[in-house]
Amino acid sequence: MSGVSWRGICLGVVLAWVISARAFAIDITVLPTDELQQRYEGLTHELRCMQCQNNSIADSPVSLAADLRRDVAEQLLAGQSDAQIRASMVKRYGNVILFRPPMQAATVWVWIAPLLFLLSGVVVAVVVVRRRTAMVAADDSTVDVEESAR
Repeated sequence: MSGVSWRGICLGVVLAWVISARAFAIDITVLPTDELQQRYEGLTHELRCMQCQNNSIADSPVSLAADLRRDVAEQLLAGQSDAQIRASMVKRYGNVILFRPPMQAATVWVWIAPLLFLLSGVVVAVVVVRRRTAMVAADDSTVDVEESAR
């Protein structure tokens, strides 16, 4: 190998390993008491990652979620209640940060839409079954009339 030393290769491999390890580092927050730790874990699973949308901040690997986890830990250590922490997050990001938004005029569709979709699915299924039953009955009567005519 001309121009490339083993030292340079090893340095490059170590550098790549350190960078990749940092990229996939898992943020583990340990709070001083079991009660605070349980509250932290509960809150971080209740709050939605604003970048991922389908993950909680506990499960999201992005830096925004890490910042939110750190913020939750700091607020817990400052003595704030779970409700105060949720309220501060809602104030900053809106109800979309909560996996279970409160029942309000602006969020009522979140609670009613699944029921409406289920009800419309049942109505469509009943209509389709009745029409098909009527079509089968009409086909059977047509066959009987043709056979008696012969």
